[in-house]
Amino acid sequence: MQWYRFIIFGKVQSVYYRKSVSQALMQKQFKGYIQNLSDGTVEVVAEIFDDEFDTFLNILKEGSPLSSVDDIQYEIINDAQFNTDGFEIRY
Repeated sequence: MQWYRFIIFGKVQSVYYRKSVSQALMQKQFKGYIQNLSDGTVEVVAEIFDDEFDTFLNILKEGSPLSSVDDIQYEIINDAQFNTDGFEIRY
C-alpha cells in the first residue's frame, strides 16, 4: 500500500470530472481526495494497494462523459499522513 499524488491534464474542470471520479473511487472504497488546481489541472491524492493501481488509473482516465484526459503524472508520497476515512472532493 502506498500514497500517490496524481496530476491530471486535459479538459478536466467544469465537466463534472471531480464528481464522476470521486463517486467511482468511493464505490471502490479508496481513501484520499480530489481537487481542482489553479492551473486548470486536477490533483488526486490516494492510498492505493499495488493490485488496485491499474483499476485506479483507469478510473482517472475515464473521468466523466464530458471530460478529456490528455495526460496523467504521478508520484509516490513517502511521508503522507492524511486524515480521511473515505474519498472526498476538496474545494
